[in-house]
Amino acid sequence: MPLRLKQPSVLPGFGLTLGYTIAYLSLIVLLPLSAMALKTATMSWSSFWSAVTDARVVASYELTFTASLIGALINVFFGLLVAWSLTRYSFPFKRVIDALVDIPFALPTAVSGIALTAIYSSKGWIGRWIPPWFPGAHPRLGGFAFTPLGVTIALTFIGLPFIVRTLQPAIADLDAEMEEAAATLGANRWQTLRRVVLPTLLPAILTGFSLALARALGEYGSVIFIAGNMPMKTEITTLLITAKLNEFDYAGATAIATVMLVASFVMLLVINGLQWWSAHRYRAIA
Repeated sequence: MPLRLKQPSVLPGFGLTLGYTIAYLSLIVLLPLSAMALKTATMSWSSFWSAVTDARVVASYELTFTASLIGALINVFFGLLVAWSLTRYSFPFKRVIDALVDIPFALPTAVSGIALTAIYSSKGWIGRWIPPWFPGAHPRLGGFAFTPLGVTIALTFIGLPFIVRTLQPAIADLDAEMEEAAATLGANRWQTLRRVVLPTLLPAILTGFSLALARALGEYGSVIFIAGNMPMKTEITTLLITAKLNEFDYAGATAIATVMLVASFVMLLVINGLQWWSAHRYRAIA
């Protein structure tokens, strides 16, 4: 048989695109991470351990991871409701509400932080009605500003679009005939939701959750105003890293950043593993 030459593609080939991809990722991602790792490597193990286990640093870890996790979980619940409503139903001002979901993307983080502080502080529109004895409120001023709950509110605010925008295509692709078949077989609404809808949407839910969690762990601008930045109480890890840099403690800052990087990578790896497992299990069942 005569040899047939491969037809040239209009688009760049695999070698060229892969080369550009590796070069781009190296400049934007790998080089900064390598510089951080090299700077951390200049520290002795005792200095590194002392820097990352200081009581102030540990308190910032606890606040950052706890508030980020709670905010992401809240967004999973309410984000699913918002995405379902925007995808499945038609109602007045639907496009306006759909556009409002992207406000945390569009707003500069400092602006969103100032806005949240103005709303939830002791003199804000909502915060003025929150007395000091209310759970999570400031014990002397009232309101939610300058409290761990205020940090959680800020991280919930910036994470909502990740859940909604991830779930909308998955809900749109969800075959309504599956729900009708479940109802025909005698399943009630709760059983249909639990056995048909949620298993199908689980990979998308985990993806949105991981994106919201990753964004919250690295958030800075929208949190520093409402947090109050009190050491051991409302100081987040990203602010502590900035404080170390302002004090020219570059090794300490990179050490804390390395811990955050490793912890975030492990959490995302676990979530991606769960996502792969749920998708593989669903395909096996289907």
